Amino acid sequence: MQVRPQLRIRRLAWGGLFLIAMCVLGAEMYLIKKAGPRVPRELPVLAKVPDFSFTAETGLQVRRGGLIGKIWVADFIFTRCAGPCPVMTERMRRLQIATRNIAAGDVHLISITVDPAYDTPDVLSKYGAKYGTDPDRWSFLTGDPDAIEKFIAKGMLLGLSKDGEGMPIHAQKFVVVDREGYIRAYHDLDEGDNLLPKILDDIQTLDREDSTPPPAHK
Repeated sequence: MQVRPQLRIRRLAWGGLFLIAMCVLGAEMYLIKKAGPRVPRELPVLAKVPDFSFTAETGLQVRRGGLIGKIWVADFIFTRCAGPCPVMTERMRRLQIATRNIAAGDVHLISITVDPAYDTPDVLSKYGAKYGTDPDRWSFLTGDPDAIEKFIAKGMLLGLSKDGEGMPIHAQKFVVVDREGYIRAYHDLDEGDNLLPKILDDIQTLDREDSTPPPAHK
């Protein structure tokens, strides 16, 4: 019996969707499997994230207090970046997939622009849409340029400058913050294939904590 062309096309389409779904699920399971089991490393208390209030791509305000109770991972990017930012955002996209079912789903991703004069909420919304972001789990933040610069330098303890053309030069770091708003780890984009498994290890370590331990004495 000859299969009608329309039916054949429909079957091929469903087959393609199935393969895509399996690839996404496989990537998620691979990252989770690669993240453990490992010997958990101790995560020192590095600094307290200061209060902040920035505007998300949705137009809503995101504050430090609103993230208490969640484990969150932050990075710093800008939409006009021709360098590492697309790679960093792709890593965050994969992290969004991999953290869906760990730490009781209480993991939030934060991408803060270092070019707030250009990166309005609307610009950030379009940028995030290209990566399939879920606004309930991943926020792109902008705000007053001076406030963002101060927050990055004094709050997150990272460098920020400009090149000869006035474009931002920023750290290629991912910052892991615990449920009480304390910085517990930094990871660099240069960690390559080990980056996401290490971040997932840290998230699982923080998820096992009852409370933030006291800072180590210097």
